[in-house]
Amino acid sequence: MAGGEVQFRDVLGMGPAVSLSLAVFAEVICSTFVLVGLGTRLATIPLIITMLTAAFVAHADDPFGKKELPLLYLFIYITVLILGSGKYSIDFLLSVKPNSKK
Repeated sequence: MAGGEVQFRDVLGMGPAVSLSLAVFAEVICSTFVLVGLGTRLATIPLIITMLTAAFVAHADDPFGKKELPLLYLFIYITVLILGSGKYSIDFLLSVKPNSKK
């Protein structure tokens, strides 16, 4: 982008600025939490909502090729929501008790 006003679709009915802010929050902040494993299950919820919106609202009239990547991410985020972050995460380090062996 070489300047000018940012054009973003108002898919949620709250205005383009709010929709863009929510999408940026999900894709930057929540993705960072998932990456380091901090609050992983909670952080995947906005990501799932964003991918559902991208696949079925923003690209509703597009062919499957345009929906494929958001749907792929959606299934990955659902898997992470169900399985959790694993033993190499901050969540795991915070849940380990000092005298227990896992």
